[in-house]
Amino acid sequence: MPPLWQLWIDTGGTFTDCIALDPEGSSRCVKVLSSGAVRATVVSNGSQGPRLETRFDLPEGFFAGYRAVPLGEGPPALVEQWSVDGTCKLLPAENGAGVPAFEPGQVLELLSPENAPILAARIATARALDEPLPPCDLRLATTRGTNALLERAGSRTVLFVTEGFADLLLIGDQARPDIFALAVERPAPLYERSVEVGGRLDAEGRELEPLDEDGLRSAARALVDEGFQAAAVALMHSYRNPDHERRAERILRSAGFRTVSCSAELAPLIKIVPRAHTAVVDAYLGRAVGGYLETTGAALSGGRAGRRGPEAGKAGGVAPRVMTSAGGLAGFSSYRPKDSLLSGPAGGVVGAAAAGRASGQDRVIGFDMGGTSTDVSRYDGDFEYNFEFRVGDAVVVAPALAIETVASGGGSICRVDHGQLKVGPASAGARPGPACYGAGGPLTITDVNLLLGRIDPTAFGLPIDVAAAERRATEVLAGLGGVDEQLLGGFLAIANERMADAIRRISISRGYDPTDYALVSFGGAGGQHACAITSELAMDTVIVPVDTSLLSAVGLGHAVLERFAHRQVLEPLDGSGLGAVVERLEREALSRLLEERGANLEGAAVRRRIVRLRLLGQETALEVEPGSLEEARSADAVAALFAQRYRAVYGYPPPEHPIEVESIRILASTAPAAARLGRGGVSRTGGVRVREHRAWFDGWRTAALLRREELSAGFERPGPCLVQEQHSITVVEPGWKLRVDEAGALVLRTSAERGRT
Repeated sequence: MPPLWQLWIDTGGTFTDCIALDPEGSSRCVKVLSSGAVRATVVSNGSQGPRLETRFDLPEGFFAGYRAVPLGEGPPALVEQWSVDGTCKLLPAENGAGVPAFEPGQVLELLSPENAPILAARIATARALDEPLPPCDLRLATTRGTNALLERAGSRTVLFVTEGFADLLLIGDQARPDIFALAVERPAPLYERSVEVGGRLDAEGRELEPLDEDGLRSAARALVDEGFQAAAVALMHSYRNPDHERRAERILRSAGFRTVSCSAELAPLIKIVPRAHTAVVDAYLGRAVGGYLETTGAALSGGRAGRRGPEAGKAGGVAPRVMTSAGGLAGFSSYRPKDSLLSGPAGGVVGAAAAGRASGQDRVIGFDMGGTSTDVSRYDGDFEYNFEFRVGDAVVVAPALAIETVASGGGSICRVDHGQLKVGPASAGARPGPACYGAGGPLTITDVNLLLGRIDPTAFGLPIDVAAAERRATEVLAGLGGVDEQLLGGFLAIANERMADAIRRISISRGYDPTDYALVSFGGAGGQHACAITSELAMDTVIVPVDTSLLSAVGLGHAVLERFAHRQVLEPLDGSGLGAVVERLEREALSRLLEERGANLEGAAVRRRIVRLRLLGQETALEVEPGSLEEARSADAVAALFAQRYRAVYGYPPPEHPIEVESIRILASTAPAAARLGRGGVSRTGGVRVREHRAWFDGWRTAALLRREELSAGFERPGPCLVQEQHSITVVEPGWKLRVDEAGALVLRTSAERGRT
């Protein structure tokens, strides 16, 4: 097969990032709004129509067919023709309306009729709407499922549950999110209807009562007639014997349900409550995620909607892949919605690990600050996983990278509440966005950084309205005496403390010292806060990799195809036959991996053996990892691993007590590809231009303003300075020193050596 385009696309809550490598190996980075729009500024008006500046170099006719929507008030227009100089001919977008007259300086959104990943792919490959995309290898990370879950925008779902358990998820496990709340507000369930199913298995999976197939069939047909299309099935003890759930699935599909999610298939583990939650989430998001991938695949295959199966979207390239919450890739056809909830953040974890290795650091803490939230993670030679996690009100049992998320991002809204400064959790999002985006948005952390001189408005990736940010700040701080730099700095301090606390939760609270790690800072806003957060945690090294605002997309290029196999054991370690179970699961994981059609499976092997152990009679389990099948066969070796982990977590050795094997998970994956870390290091023979810039660091100071593309390996400079690139800026605070390493990364270190306790 001839060389293909490589497209790595990450869709976040505010921006969609794309890194594209053409068949010759040259790369291009694209950032568009996740609403599927490109911002443009009206430069002038002429006889042929307005001339727009988009910051993209695109061919003749590219934006033909897009809607031109003004920010704020005003009617939209339809772009009929587009010239390379930005001149466009407009048509009325609505019947009976004339062509709107856009004024110079006005900001428009050029809205694509396709979704954001395809818009980014078209810009990267310079293909207009009437042209097919070139053969490509597409890797996608998406927040589609997460957004649908948080916004309650999924399918109408029915929960089919064992007779007598209709209120199972309403009762739940009785955990109170706020134990001091006088009135507990219970969130509404994701499912709309609960149906009891006759039939029962005992705790060993033996049938006590046969499945009531006739009753299930009758109920299913009536619900389909009402318009329900998604079904979740959760039957008692099905993790021991899934036969009843499998038969129920066949009946529901024959009755007309388009999406059927069975708990025993998705999470074959004890505890019906989290199993049922997982099935409901998967069914609820079935059309939101599946339809989104289907639309993307259709655009890749030349707009032929309706293609199904592993080859959908191939279009002369390879079958597209999508990132799972566990940081691996899966084909569109084998992807489950429950695995999509941390898809985008997982790409960032993989990218942070690659960036750390490129700069000689094997122990890193990833710090991904975007527009809506901040994700932090820990990497110590390999990834750390959670196998049960919560997103919003939903509990999901599925492998996921251990990521801590806080509602603190560049778009977090800053306000004053009864004389107190408040930041978030609400965000300005992609539209209207921060006040400085010019769409009437509120005061946000981005605006605060702008007003404190930590952003150069002339080099930002979007048109910036400084006056709009100043007006919002004046309104917000009017009750405290007006705009004051100390108050603005207070907003930053609140956001920084919240993000530093998230890092403590994934390090100190789990028995790891953050001072043993380097902070890999990325995301559009990460570089503005990295030094402050690192100082808060007594860390001394920050790495800002190449293409820092697109590192989640870079992570897609480093991801591998992978599959998990898992089994509930619940047997004493001495009598569990651990080695035999591990061996069977290894064969199962490799078999699942080999089912991935059209993939390069060279180097496929078992990479991880994760055994969850606990003291017999206890609830909480600890994870250990035998390094080989031979080690897993030895109960003494596994017990020694458990004792070592127990001491690390609790600070003292485990008591003399039997050990129980709770569950086993095996991870098989392909070998890591030789992916490039973004565009690689920078080599420039010319000099570095240094401009002076005023910025606030507990007082106004003169800082050096540098352009990142002018900095070559070996460049050094003490702070304060600001390193500007198209989509982000790195703030090097006083007391820190900047150096560019051989990988092209900005490495920031404290000027004075810190003592460690």
